Amino acid sequence: MRLGVLDVGSNTVHLLVVDAHPGACPLPAHSHKAELRLAQLLDPDGAIGTDGVDRLISVVTEALQAAEDKGVEDLLPFATSAVREAGNADEVLARVRAETGVELTVLTGADEARLTFLAARRWFGWSVGKLLVLDIGGGSLEIAYGIDEEPDAAVSLPLGAGRLTAGRLPGDPPDPDDVRALRRHVRTEIARTVGEFSRFGAPDHVVATSKTFKQLARLTGAARSAEGLYVQRELKRSSLESWVPRLAAMSTAERAELPGVSEGRANQLVAGALVAEAAMDLFGVETLEICPWALREGVILRRLDHMGQE
Repeated sequence: MRLGVLDVGSNTVHLLVVDAHPGACPLPAHSHKAELRLAQLLDPDGAIGTDGVDRLISVVTEALQAAEDKGVEDLLPFATSAVREAGNADEVLARVRAETGVELTVLTGADEARLTFLAARRWFGWSVGKLLVLDIGGGSLEIAYGIDEEPDAAVSLPLGAGRLTAGRLPGDPPDPDDVRALRRHVRTEIARTVGEFSRFGAPDHVVATSKTFKQLARLTGAARSAEGLYVQRELKRSSLESWVPRLAAMSTAERAELPGVSEGRANQLVAGALVAEAAMDLFGVETLEICPWALREGVILRRLDHMGQE
């Protein structure tokens, strides 16, 4: 069957269309994206303003039309941290439902971590052993660890690249004092969770998902996305550490000129790099591998599993 996943994230609204059936690898058929940056549209009270909701409804309507055009028979719509943590989340969901007919399922942070972990486990298989998965989104950082398909530990922290940029790095380029303060904040938040994972022992394999990690890997020498999903891509902490101060000294326009960095994400790359560096350092990770599958694929795989049980 042709499935569609509508992901209302903190940076983008992304429709992924796949051809899939239980027991088979989902095959991408179409992708439709719109940058919305909900994490940066919150008012001082933490609510999504009227303009932001209007834009969200417009983008969801466009995605629905794209899904119809591509023959999607089952649409799985969900929202993550930007909607989940908005002060007016219930009102936003109600308006989306009333004006588009779409009932967004709001995932918890732990749900995000577990589903992303499932996708990574299916991608790499059982042979990689104990798996640590890191995922930096626009609104949150997810960390999950385990040896099965359900992680032994899964947490979500409010350390998304978009959220941190909007709230803590106002300058362009950012003020060095702001960068240092953000570095301290990020490391303090992550350090509080390390013990929850370390009691399970060292992972056998560490992987990362998300656009932020992919861009950082590309900056440090990984293959271009045009070379395909099956090319191994790695990020080394030593290489990342050398890039962090360079990124912090650049303007958004200068970062956008770097290989693999999109114009829409260039402004939040410093915050993302600080989170990635801190996570790798505090979890003792020298090298990690980039996983092509992430949350959207996890949602699809969970749906296929349920279909196989019906």
